[in-house]
Amino acid sequence: MTARCGIVTLVGWTNVGKSTLLNRLIGERIAAVADVAQTTRTRVLGIWNDDFECQWLFLDTPGFHRPRHRMNRIMVRTATESLREADAVFHLVDASKGVGPGDRETAERLRVLDLPVATVLNKVDRVTPKSKLLPMMQALQALNPEGEVFPISATTGEGVDRLVERARRWLPDGPPRFDAEQWTDQPERALAAEYIREEVLHRTREELPHVTAVHLDRWEEEEEGEGLLRIHARIVVDRDSQKGIVIGKGGERLKAIGTAARLAIESLLGRRVHLQLWVAVVPGWRDDRTKLREFGLT
Repeated sequence: MTARCGIVTLVGWTNVGKSTLLNRLIGERIAAVADVAQTTRTRVLGIWNDDFECQWLFLDTPGFHRPRHRMNRIMVRTATESLREADAVFHLVDASKGVGPGDRETAERLRVLDLPVATVLNKVDRVTPKSKLLPMMQALQALNPEGEVFPISATTGEGVDRLVERARRWLPDGPPRFDAEQWTDQPERALAAEYIREEVLHRTREELPHVTAVHLDRWEEEEEGEGLLRIHARIVVDRDSQKGIVIGKGGERLKAIGTAARLAIESLLGRRVHLQLWVAVVPGWRDDRTKLREFGLT
């Protein structure tokens, strides 16, 4: 059997479940997941070696949206540029919301590319009755007549195996680009920061969907290997009122964020972690080129 290796870029309008699908495909938690728009801010690579001598390189990307700040313009540019690397594309659409203008706009972006595109109707587990899916699938088929529409649930795994099986033929022949044990190109520090930001999003929900960032100020290993790792991290917000939301009454929310993030980081690294969090107010950071670079968003 000939070895194959190729890049599949996951794109779509914001909050369609790309990161959830990436984590499902890889079998590891490498992309922050929250049920709010614009969770993913950077390009994230996930690596999966299947049982057919294929190495899949999945690129998770920020969702397309109407950018209001410099950060958002960078996010949209990142998603667009990630398509240049692709051998194939998964275009995700949120079935729970139906086919909207953003989905049509994304399809238009993809139409000019000479790439195979699978249209992925995600979150079908949230749709009842299932008969509602048929008109959505017909509308999506009209947007990409030469492609195929795949109803799936990235959360439950429904339909994901069929999507992968059909897409395997798009991977070009070639040797693996990464070691079999590697499942992302993200450094440990970047993953730790994302785990913290994910917990912030989970616990603030719609109160602070877009205004937070996480910066690791200190990463100190008491000794190599299994020794205690000390992480000091800043949660950045725009205004003093937002700081209070993150901290919560009596500091309880910040404590809960820290506990959940610490456990996730310990599971990731396989070692004990001491995590110290504090909240910093940095007005206008989403339009500050220097701050965006400091937070790894350029």
